[in-house]
Amino acid sequence: MNSCKYADVIVDISHEKLDKPFTYMIPEELRLLVVPGTPVIVPFGSSDKEKKGYVISVYDEQKPENEGFVIKSIISVAPKKVSIEDELIELSAWMKDRYGCTMSTALKTVLPVKQQVKARNGYVFSKTSSGYSLHEPNDEQEKAIKEFTDNYDNGINKTYLLYGITGSGKTDVYLHIMKHVADSGRQVILLTPEISLTYQAIERLYSVFGDRIAVIHSKLSPGERYEQIKRCKDGTADIIVGPRSALFAPFKNIGLIVIDEEHDNAYKNENIPRYNAIDVAIKRAQMQNASLILASATPTPDSYEKAISGEYRLLSLTQRAGNASMPDIELVDMREELRGGNRSIFSERLDTLIRDRLAKHEQVILFINRRGYSNFVSCRSCGNAIRCPHCDVSMTTHIGHRLVCHYCGYELPMPKLCPVCGSPYIAEFGVGTQKLEKMTMKMYPEAKVARLDTDSAAGKKAAEQILSDFAEGRTDILIGTQMVVKGHDYHNVTLVGIMAADTSLYVSNYESGQRTYELISQAAGRAGRGSKKGCVVIQTYKPEHYAISCAANNDFDSYYENEMSYRKMLNYPPAIHIWTAQLSGKNEEMLERAAQEFSETIKNESSGDGGQFIGPVKPSVYKVNDYFRMLTYYKHSNYDTLLTVKEKTEEIMKEKFSKLNVSVIHDFT
Repeated sequence: MNSCKYADVIVDISHEKLDKPFTYMIPEELRLLVVPGTPVIVPFGSSDKEKKGYVISVYDEQKPENEGFVIKSIISVAPKKVSIEDELIELSAWMKDRYGCTMSTALKTVLPVKQQVKARNGYVFSKTSSGYSLHEPNDEQEKAIKEFTDNYDNGINKTYLLYGITGSGKTDVYLHIMKHVADSGRQVILLTPEISLTYQAIERLYSVFGDRIAVIHSKLSPGERYEQIKRCKDGTADIIVGPRSALFAPFKNIGLIVIDEEHDNAYKNENIPRYNAIDVAIKRAQMQNASLILASATPTPDSYEKAISGEYRLLSLTQRAGNASMPDIELVDMREELRGGNRSIFSERLDTLIRDRLAKHEQVILFINRRGYSNFVSCRSCGNAIRCPHCDVSMTTHIGHRLVCHYCGYELPMPKLCPVCGSPYIAEFGVGTQKLEKMTMKMYPEAKVARLDTDSAAGKKAAEQILSDFAEGRTDILIGTQMVVKGHDYHNVTLVGIMAADTSLYVSNYESGQRTYELISQAAGRAGRGSKKGCVVIQTYKPEHYAISCAANNDFDSYYENEMSYRKMLNYPPAIHIWTAQLSGKNEEMLERAAQEFSETIKNESSGDGGQFIGPVKPSVYKVNDYFRMLTYYKHSNYDTLLTVKEKTEEIMKEKFSKLNVSVIHDFT
């Protein structure tokens, strides 16, 4: 029950004013009603003009900085649900409670930046049509489309999982559905991972929807982004396409939210608030009585489990669209290659197939899930790996004799001597995209080779140019990380080489098998999407692992069964829920003390409720950007129990944290 006496209120919700709240007293008769997110009417300025504001925090004691000032009182609670701002404020308040951030931080995430800068007529992509048009759906596609549209037209809103093998035409299905919803007068949000927002994908969308779409992505200037958001608010765009931030578009009448590649980690925000876009999308869809479609060729175990249990509605596509057939997939055991005397990164089979495709003027994609030239530099005398001084990670070598930290961006020139023992015997280990590019150019000097990763695509239109060259046949072999396997559809690609399929198996995360299966399946799906038969070569040192063998056999059901058995045996989601609390601070001693107190509080509050407690422990990367980090985990089968323990723990620790200068990030799975 709220009995707080004071409230911080934001009167102007423009982005630059979010850190400038005004303090008001809460009249006794309003104390049960005023909570973070509540719209209120307050007297403002010397004339006490009545203005609408939003409460961002409430508290009992007057702040020291307000002593000596006359504090005005809130006049009344304003009616809710009269503007899109009200809804976004309500969503911010939900995120504040769910993810343990401040209201101000949630507002900055949710509210669009009010920064009007001149923008390339409100459009940020070529308006030239790619000539793409929606295909006539096949029987499977038609069945999925009809089920959705029948429900929608009858006012039935659900969460759907659109599960289809690579190349089955999932995109066409949800584009047909999006058009149906938009033509009915309601608005649509389409989320895609950032790396899927290619010029090819955007041109395709423009060919279908024309001026009705707004597009946002990270390469936009503040002015360009502002113009796209403005078009959503003023009604000149009724469809928005973008990464997770597009979820907060100022639409008043949303009918549908689509999350493509729903399995992708890009939907989890790593900064504060550490939200999962799928959870927020479910909440926003509920607020506007909208439907939600999650689409993937490799759905997460959590989503698939909800689909087969009936919580989501499952829409399945089991065949490739058109005349395309699934590619032939071959597993190559690199241990056998080594025993046979082949020390190259290219197996004999992959080498043979690359030369065959080059002779036929067909194209090749080589996928390796690691940027850079090599993954670390180590001293062969003392064994020391050169690490970032600001983060607890080894540095990666890049072309130009540079060492780069992939966490904070810190760079060093390549040392000639070991910084620990002074030995000259330092060497590079592992292979990244840059080194693979150099080796490929040496192996196949007649081929035109290009590389696509976050380094080569750093310029505003660099990625677009690389992909355009590949699409138009000016490149024979395209090398890259995940960026080459997301959202691309090139009909002359008949060979995909997956260079180190087991790399992601060795990440210290319970989702490592899931990520491995996803990456292999997505990469393999780039081959043979046209009339020409495709082939995929998976090179691995662990061919017996279920994630690799099931991906090679296109056997999602067996993968899912193995993955769920593993999750249930070790108490991992979706078999159980986990609350992760990450504490961070620059003072290591204070952090350790706070983490211990925090963990003891959780233990006390959760005693006897049947949950499992772990921590505090150091994460695999203990320090990032000069901040130390500690983790505490709490597992329970009941999600509401986790939230209750979290709220009680936060309340107890609130005062202690302010003294210890430690911040906490919450993550619920």
